[in-house]
Amino acid sequence: MTDEPVAESDNKPKTGTLVDFVYGVDENSKLQIDVAVREDGKCAVFYNKPFKSDISWLEFDLGTCMLDFVLDGGEMRDSGLPVTRTMSKNMQNTHQMLMVLIDDKTGEPKEGQYIPLIIHRT
Repeated sequence: MTDEPVAESDNKPKTGTLVDFVYGVDENSKLQIDVAVREDGKCAVFYNKPFKSDISWLEFDLGTCMLDFVLDGGEMRDSGLPVTRTMSKNMQNTHQMLMVLIDDKTGEPKEGQYIPLIIHRT
């Protein structure tokens, strides 16, 4: 064991983009993600490419309106989705989001599952 200080960034989960963690993305076939939020707080994320790794939970920061995907192993992936303040207001008491994989060719839902949502108030 050494007495060298550990850099602060070494203790934080890795971040990056979701594109690295989905199948089938290239310049002709883009990853598309849409978020829908009802006034009653029910939320869904629609996406068109399957993930290579399971999503453990989602995190949403009410201050920045950013939605992050946390994959198995604790890696965090910034979705880069703008979530409006109105949507953010409706998400305040939400505890889970429905994740729906959409078929690229037909636009029909292929599968869905509920994922826990953690809300951060900054």
